[in-house]
Amino acid sequence: MKKHFKNTSMNKAELIAHLADDAGITKTQANATLDSFIDAVTKTLKKGDKVTLVGFGTFSVSKRAARTGRNPQTGETIKIKAKKVAKFKAGKELSGKL
Repeated sequence: MKKHFKNTSMNKAELIAHLADDAGITKTQANATLDSFIDAVTKTLKKGDKVTLVGFGTFSVSKRAARTGRNPQTGETIKIKAKKVAKFKAGKELSGKL
């Protein structure tokens, strides 16, 4: 198995190459699998539900309240709208491996 990890971060192409090598499938198949996973998580979060992968973690949606902020260039006070954001909480097993 080839080592695809760098010391900084892994991009999508590197993750696909790693998945392909690890699972013994083509990069095209690994890409389709990863795209399907991302699509499933996105659709579930859009519905307001969460995705829990035991031992890995939970993807969920969190609501951010409206607030005031500052434009860093001008110092002017601005209003920041409320919005929903994606959140990931690492599971106990993943946290223990870090």
